[in-house]
Amino acid sequence: MTKIGLEIHCQLTNLESKLFCSCKANYREFSPNSNICPICIGLPGSLPALNKKAVENATIISMALNCKTPEKIAFFRKNYFYPDLPKNFQITQYDAYGPTSIGHDGKITVEGKEIRIRRIQIEEDPGRLIYEGESEKTQITLVDYNRAGTPLVEIVTEPDFENPKQVRVFLNILVDLLTNLSVSDPTLEGALRVDGNVSLEGGNKVEIKNVSSFHDLEKAIHFEITRQQSLVERGIEIISETRQWDDRRKITVSARTKEEESDYRYFLEGDIPWIKLSPEHFNKLKEKMPESISSKRDRYVNQYDIPGQVADILSSDKFFADLFEKSHDVLNAKEIANIITTDLMGFVDTREKREDLKLTSQHLTELANAIISNKLSRISAKIALQEIVNTGKPLSEIISEKDLGNVSDESEITEIIDKVINEESNAVKEIKEKPETVNFLVGQVMKKTSGKANPSTTLTILKKKLGLS
Repeated sequence: MTKIGLEIHCQLTNLESKLFCSCKANYREFSPNSNICPICIGLPGSLPALNKKAVENATIISMALNCKTPEKIAFFRKNYFYPDLPKNFQITQYDAYGPTSIGHDGKITVEGKEIRIRRIQIEEDPGRLIYEGESEKTQITLVDYNRAGTPLVEIVTEPDFENPKQVRVFLNILVDLLTNLSVSDPTLEGALRVDGNVSLEGGNKVEIKNVSSFHDLEKAIHFEITRQQSLVERGIEIISETRQWDDRRKITVSARTKEEESDYRYFLEGDIPWIKLSPEHFNKLKEKMPESISSKRDRYVNQYDIPGQVADILSSDKFFADLFEKSHDVLNAKEIANIITTDLMGFVDTREKREDLKLTSQHLTELANAIISNKLSRISAKIALQEIVNTGKPLSEIISEKDLGNVSDESEITEIIDKVINEESNAVKEIKEKPETVNFLVGQVMKKTSGKANPSTTLTILKKKLGLS
């Protein structure tokens, strides 16, 4: 039996400052080693001051993952020596005296299977190692401490995953959840890093690190399972070690033997006292927590009659869900949801496009209302939407410039229908045996009017002329 567990490091990117000092949490905007202070780089005599907001955001994550949080939490020193760790220890949490981390014993359901969350702990991120050079002989390693001290949570699961696909689905759900909570932006470089632990029943655990994407992690776990099965079949012992994913060769390679917990010599952080979390703390955060994705999804279906598949897509993306909330009312909600999921998501499919988006909630409201009132066909509305995304112009101006208004005059539509009937005589002959052929004729009318003919009016007139009504 295969056992797969995850260790997920998620930066709390929505905070202003680092975990123990006032340096900026958003280190990405600085040149190397310019977003640092004596606390970041561990100068003697510097003292950490815990970021209260980081504890609150970590608590929110813990509650969202159905974890229990103890009344008191503590911080520990995890001792190891590496160039990106300026103090030679990391301030983190560790359940040495019972549960003292921000969360434990949680769960989340993935495709009907319950995945248990063993622990959620708050800790500081180390610095970054940057490798330069064309070959191993000429390669140099640079250290940037801007990231040192950035607040993050580590989410440790139990080895409950049975296959790599479950891992990828779980991570996609987790990304949606973190984004919806407004505690992290997992799309930022390095904001969400995942290590996989793989073992065969009864065998030693192997950790996989340095995987750049969920897709690659799925492939890395699949390779590691195959590698371990091959070793077992040949009677070779599986060594407990840390392996890295070689993206070029698509294999895992040994990096070092796996450290044991005792190697880190954990002990209580003397400069940070135990922190008591009052009932008021939890009540306050519960009030601040946003509506869950599942609740939002159910509301869209039940209150607005939005199809389940559309509601799934819309509710799981905070950016578009927020846009929907600002633009809809009871009458146009279904149409706006359709515009967002069918067209807008395709037009705005990258982070950069979202940041540059010129479309407003008012644009969406006007566009949906124009479709509902038959002022615009859906084809014309899509053309208008693309123009709004690109320019931000008012809908009325775009309709006028591009002549997108619906052709709704019955005499004009009738004249075009007569032309189509004459041109498509074969289709007309098939109508009695295949009534659905009328949809082809509607399409031809739409083609001749560049999508501006009112579809409902067109269908009604066609059926009357062809004796189908």
